[in-house]
Amino acid sequence: MPSLEATCGRERAGGELSAPRLRGDTPEKAGLDPAELRHLVREVHDLTAGEHPWAAGAVVIAGRGPVIAVAEAAGWAVRYASYDPATDRGVELPPDQRVPMTVDTPFDLASLTKLFTAVAAVQQIERGTLGIDARVGAYLPEFRAAAAHGVTVRQLLTHTSGLRPELPLYDCPDDASRSALLRAEAPVGVPGTYTYSDLNPLLLQRVLERVTGRPLDVLVRDGITRPLGMASTRFGPCPDAAATEDQRRPWAKADRGMLRGEVHDENAWALGGVAGHAGLFSTGPDLAVFCRALLAGGSYGPARILGPDLVDLLLAPPGLGFAVDQPWFMGELAGHGAVGHTGFTGTSLVLDPATDTFLVLLATTVHPCRRPPASGPRATAATRLARAVRGARRT
Repeated sequence: MPSLEATCGRERAGGELSAPRLRGDTPEKAGLDPAELRHLVREVHDLTAGEHPWAAGAVVIAGRGPVIAVAEAAGWAVRYASYDPATDRGVELPPDQRVPMTVDTPFDLASLTKLFTAVAAVQQIERGTLGIDARVGAYLPEFRAAAAHGVTVRQLLTHTSGLRPELPLYDCPDDASRSALLRAEAPVGVPGTYTYSDLNPLLLQRVLERVTGRPLDVLVRDGITRPLGMASTRFGPCPDAAATEDQRRPWAKADRGMLRGEVHDENAWALGGVAGHAGLFSTGPDLAVFCRALLAGGSYGPARILGPDLVDLLLAPPGLGFAVDQPWFMGELAGHGAVGHTGFTGTSLVLDPATDTFLVLLATTVHPCRRPPASGPRATAATRLARAVRGARRT
C-alpha cells in the first residue's frame, strides 16, 4: 500500500516504548466489518461518477488502531480545463490530458490547515510560551481592537472571539494595508458566543510567530510534519496537487483561472500562501498519520508532538480548533467525543477516540467550480465506518 509505514508492534526509541505506526491490513485485523467497508468504497467511487459528480475525484482512508483497512482513490485529480458558466458545466479535458487520482495525490486542505495551527498553538501552551487564557493584546499590543475587547487565545481557538467570519484581504493593494485591516478589526459579536471565523487562526498565527520568532510554515514543519514523517504535507505551491477551481468573478473573489497547486482560498493567496486558516497541501496517507498520532496521545513511532494531557485539552469539548460531535459531517461517528474538521475544497477528517477509528475523505468538490456546500456524502462515509465498528462487534 503506497506511503504507509508497514511497521507493526511497538518500537523502542531512547529506551522507551513508542506508539505503533500504521500498517495496511484487512478490515478483520482492524476490528471492522468488511461488508460495511466495501459499501464505503463503492459509495466513494459513485461520488465521482457521471457527468455531474459530487466530486471529480476523491481519496478515502479509513482505519482503526494502527491498521489502515481502506486506502482507495476514485475519479480524476484533474478532469476539467475550465468552467463554462453559460452551461453550468465543466469543459472536460481530452482523456489523454486528464490526471487520474491516486491514493498519494496531494490536496489543497483549505480549512483543515486550522487543525495544524491549533496543534502548533497547543505545543506552545505545553512549553509555557503561550497562555491559553492570556489576552491577545499581551502578545500583539498593536492589534488595538482585539486588545481593547480582551480577546483571548482560548477564544481564538474555540471561535468565540466575536470576530466576523472573514475580511476582504484579497482586495487590499499590499501587505501593509492587509495588516492594517487585521489590526483594526474589532469583534462584532458577543465574546464567548460561537461564530466560525477565519480571522481567529489568522490572529493566532501572528501570536505564534510573535512568541516563537518563527513563521507558521516553519512551526508546522519542525513541530508536526517532520517529526511525524509527513513528507507530503507542506504549504504550497504544490504542482502535483489535485486541481481545484476555475476561479473567476462573480462566483469567486479573484480572477485566477483554473488552479492547481496554488492555494484556493483567496485570503491565503493574498497573504502569500501561508496562513493560519488555509494554505496547507497534504495526502490521505499523511493525514492518516496525523489522526493516528492524536488517537495515540500525541505519539507516532518514536516521535511525540504533544503529551497525552495536551491532546486531551485539544480534543475535549468544545475542542481547540477541532469540531466535536457534528453529525452533519461525522454521521453516526458523532455522539461520543468524535472530532474533526472540513475544508471548503472538499476535504475532511474525523477521528473517534471512543472507537479508536479515523476517516480521511479528500475530494475535489470545487473542480471545476464551487457549489453550495453538500456534506451528506461525508456523513454517509463516517456512518459506514461507525457501522463497521458495530458490525465487527456482532461477529
